Amino acid sequence: MPISIEADHRLSKKEFEKRLPELRARLLETQSAFRKADFSVLVIISGVDGAGKGEVVQRLNEWLDPRGVDTQAFWQPSDEERERPPYWRFWRMLPAHGRIAICVGSWYSQPLVDRVYGRTKNSHLDSALNRVANFERMLADDGMVILKFALHLSKKDQRKRLKDLQKNPETHWRVLPSDWQHHQLYDKFTRTAERVIQETNTPKTPWFVVEAADRRYRDFTVANILLKSLRQRLAERIASPSNGPPAKAAVEARRRSGNALARVDLSQALSDKKYRKLLARYQGKLSRLIWAANDLKISTVVVFEGWDAAGKGSAIRRLTDAMDPRLYRIIPIAAPTDEERRHHYLWRFWRHIPRAGLCTIFDRSWYGRVLVERVEGFARPDEWKRAYQEIQHFEEQLAEHRIAVAKFWIHIGKDEQLRRFKKRQDTPYKRYKITDEDWRNRRKWGAYEDAVNEMVARTSTDFAPWTLIAGNDKKFARIQILRTLCRTLEKAL
Repeated sequence: MPISIEADHRLSKKEFEKRLPELRARLLETQSAFRKADFSVLVIISGVDGAGKGEVVQRLNEWLDPRGVDTQAFWQPSDEERERPPYWRFWRMLPAHGRIAICVGSWYSQPLVDRVYGRTKNSHLDSALNRVANFERMLADDGMVILKFALHLSKKDQRKRLKDLQKNPETHWRVLPSDWQHHQLYDKFTRTAERVIQETNTPKTPWFVVEAADRRYRDFTVANILLKSLRQRLAERIASPSNGPPAKAAVEARRRSGNALARVDLSQALSDKKYRKLLARYQGKLSRLIWAANDLKISTVVVFEGWDAAGKGSAIRRLTDAMDPRLYRIIPIAAPTDEERRHHYLWRFWRHIPRAGLCTIFDRSWYGRVLVERVEGFARPDEWKRAYQEIQHFEEQLAEHRIAVAKFWIHIGKDEQLRRFKKRQDTPYKRYKITDEDWRNRRKWGAYEDAVNEMVARTSTDFAPWTLIAGNDKKFARIQILRTLCRTLEKAL
């Protein structure tokens, strides 16, 4: 476990004032160089009550340029936060590249308190820590610098600190009844915190235990660790991205994933009469189910992926025709904006998770990471390969929060796509739908087919299965999508 840098754990006022100007100058100099970096910094300030977590945050904001710092204190979740998976509130505050986020309280707080107060068992704590480790590893793999500080006080020092704060008219408000309750459970808090630190301390996401009895030593040590970590990260050479996986890896991926698309029967079709009958039936059923889900506060996430010209837009219109517009949102996904590129690729999707009882429809989605970004070389092989597991963890959190997840890949044949492309070119009011990019993607049909097959094999789960839609006949595809979504909602209800 990383321990604070200096053995004495104290810093005299004279020494502090002597060393502080250089520290502050180097912090500001390094922060200035960091502003255009392609990574961000996350600082977690935790520790025992009375150790001065708020004071440390104030010091860092004083010594850094606050315009490049985002400070977040996590308290009781709001109604809006409770209606979404627990990590939604944390994803929203993750810093963009070139920025530093300082957090008081974090994803560690609730699991730790719940275990100390006996509301959960060790197995629940282990499960929570496993999720924490996956979350932090994902952010660190994406380049984020994560520094976690545990401010430590002995039980005796904690009692003295709380009493001193309480006696002072200017600081007595900072001591809450819960602080004294936690003090009575000091030993249990300490044992549990040690376990948390041991289970989540890694070279990429280290814990630093800092003695907090001496305020000057505490503040200087935290700031110095931040400085050294930031300078070290800036000095590292970033490996050049590869244009794509080697041929051998692509062949192996194809062998492992099989060919799910080849098993889709594209000859399936519906007559106009049968289509109209089934459309009315399933749209009426969907309308009733989406209102029932709203009453029970069950949210819905619908994902549409598919070939260019496969009919995603027209299928989405048949869904929304059956829904009250107050209950759904459509999120069209295009190339990420400059702001979105400065975050982890999942950041922009977490932001759109619906509130309880509402539905979000994604017209393309987070699967772009393992499709277009993989095929076009926008993501390095190590990035898109680890995305399968990252996506599974994301969707698992949705399902655990009772969010119904339906994922559709609309499959059409290559000849059918060509027919639709030509029809779009020849029809004036449809010409806007066809672009040069569509033709470029078509030339890479084989590479995209490999990517889709592996995506389905590795991300179709019990809690978020893929449904492969036979899309050569648009009428058949729309009914299959409506029927599947109705079944998903019935299961969720």
